[in-house]
Amino acid sequence: MAYAIARVKKLKRANIAGSAAHTSRQRETPNADPAKQNIRFIGNTDREEKLEDLVLAKIGQYEQKRKIRTDAVYCVEILLTASPSYFRPLDPSAAGYYEEERLADWLSATQQWLEKEYSDCANSSTQASGTHLNGNSSSVGDCALHTAEGNHSPHRAVGDRIVRAELHLDEVTPHIHAYFVPLDENGQLRCNHFFDGRQKMRDFQESYFAAVQHLGLERGIRGSVAKHQDIKDFYRIVEEGKDLNSDLTIAQMRAKAADRDRALQSKSSMERTAKRLVQENETLRQRIKELEAQKEQLQQQAEQLSDLPLEDVAWHLGLDQDTSSYRCWRGGEHIIYINGSQWSHLAPDTQKTDAIAGAVNIQKTGAIAGAITGTGAVALVKHINGCNFREAIAWLNDRFGEEGMQRAVTHYTRQQAQKILQEQEAPQFVPPVPDKSNWHLVHDYLTKKRRLPQDLVQKLYQWGLVYADDQQNAVFLLRNLQEEPTGALLLSTVDNDKTSFSVAAGTKRSHGWFYLQWGGQPTDEIQKVVLLKSPLDVLSYAMLEVERHRGVPEERIMYMTVDSPRSLPVELLQDIPELVCAYDNNAAGDEIAGAVSELLPQATRVKPQAQNWHEELLVLLRWQQREREYQQRQKQQRQRERKRESELEL
Repeated sequence: MAYAIARVKKLKRANIAGSAAHTSRQRETPNADPAKQNIRFIGNTDREEKLEDLVLAKIGQYEQKRKIRTDAVYCVEILLTASPSYFRPLDPSAAGYYEEERLADWLSATQQWLEKEYSDCANSSTQASGTHLNGNSSSVGDCALHTAEGNHSPHRAVGDRIVRAELHLDEVTPHIHAYFVPLDENGQLRCNHFFDGRQKMRDFQESYFAAVQHLGLERGIRGSVAKHQDIKDFYRIVEEGKDLNSDLTIAQMRAKAADRDRALQSKSSMERTAKRLVQENETLRQRIKELEAQKEQLQQQAEQLSDLPLEDVAWHLGLDQDTSSYRCWRGGEHIIYINGSQWSHLAPDTQKTDAIAGAVNIQKTGAIAGAITGTGAVALVKHINGCNFREAIAWLNDRFGEEGMQRAVTHYTRQQAQKILQEQEAPQFVPPVPDKSNWHLVHDYLTKKRRLPQDLVQKLYQWGLVYADDQQNAVFLLRNLQEEPTGALLLSTVDNDKTSFSVAAGTKRSHGWFYLQWGGQPTDEIQKVVLLKSPLDVLSYAMLEVERHRGVPEERIMYMTVDSPRSLPVELLQDIPELVCAYDNNAAGDEIAGAVSELLPQATRVKPQAQNWHEELLVLLRWQQREREYQQRQKQQRQRERKRESELEL
């Protein structure tokens, strides 16, 4: 793992010359290779020019509002580099070696950062420079030569506050020394404005890391309690060609890097979890709003479906609540006991004690022997007023308004409907009566006119799925998934102009389908379902599948008629691996296929080349017939030719 490294050293006036003597190699440097040339890419290449003079000249350009203290920081030495593993990833321990392309990229990014961060205090905008080191140059030396030749003026495009910057290549690891005169935006010498306190140093390092992050360099862990090295100790690390934490063993450094990676992964995981939880919370809040709206709607519907309170109806009918029993209401000859939506009319001579006893009996049994009982407001009004249904409706509308009347009528209608359902059995589908005498006519129609295979038609007849009725209709039986008959589709064999199916009386269209299961073993689970419009399409598509597979398919397939989304067995089909919508090749077929796809997204659309699959089968059969006739003619032709050849030989 390679790190971006940035350190600073504050220089008082007395320290400037010593620092410059080292960085400009004016004094002996034991660890430096004299055969290698360093590059001064900012500042005059004149080796006789003193750094102290440059710093003082720069400060002198601006009038200082206060006298400069003798211990003031005149200049800041900025050291910039990267871990050895960045410059030489294949062998970080190879002192003095670096990959030129990596060095050029890092140098270009670093110079641009210096321009951006430390441009002229009087003009803080970044100035265009013709001295950028081009990372695409053939070598760093070419870049350095171009830079050195272009810097003879004391006014540098990089900005006056960086008075000198040098790239050192003569030591173990490449690094840069840049000298920054800490003048604020008003030209005042204020080092603390830039480098005072932990936060400003953190901002300094964050800024440099952002500039070189695209090179794959990492930043040290933010908020680390590791001790900060000053530039002297850090420079020793650079000379020795070591990474940070040089006192650690390789195993310890790897462990620390692993800890950092785990921390980053944990942070990333927590951020993803937090983001997911926020999304889930928003989804839940939206769901709560929807449920509250549904609840309010259901409450309104429940109120609309509930009857009027019978106590209110009794009061409007002239009855008053009995003080001896809060459920009893009296008026004239009427004694009405109310229990929810139920009411009972007690006999006029019933005494209070009898009424109370009767009330208790109603609570236990729901009725009183000999009493007239009823349910709901409409029945109570009819009973007390001695009126018919129409007159009761008019009375309720007059007393409770249209909304109250509708509530009472709705409740009354529901009660009557429930009573009817208790007494009336649900109608059962009765299949059309088979007429065996007409079967040969239906058989001929299906096999000769419709060209369906005789053995298939005969099998369907034996299974009871197709038969003839007394009107010579071909009856195709519809079944539910338990194979119980729920309806039938009729195809006339007499009216040649009529090709569509009619629905037999009593058919439950949403509860049954004409279907076949084909291929595989009878006990195999269904792997594919093909939806078609009519029984003829079911049989035709199945025959085309046999032709395509040259036999029965290996997997278990169901072919079934679903002519509308209203009859779509969603619960059955939602877990089927392959679902095919094989409807007619027209707009109606596309419409129903689209409706199916909305309910079952895994469905795919397949169209016949002809109008429908039965016509597609007829086209194939006619082609096969022509092919057989052609082969027969070819055979006869060969026989005639052989006969002539035999006659000539004789």
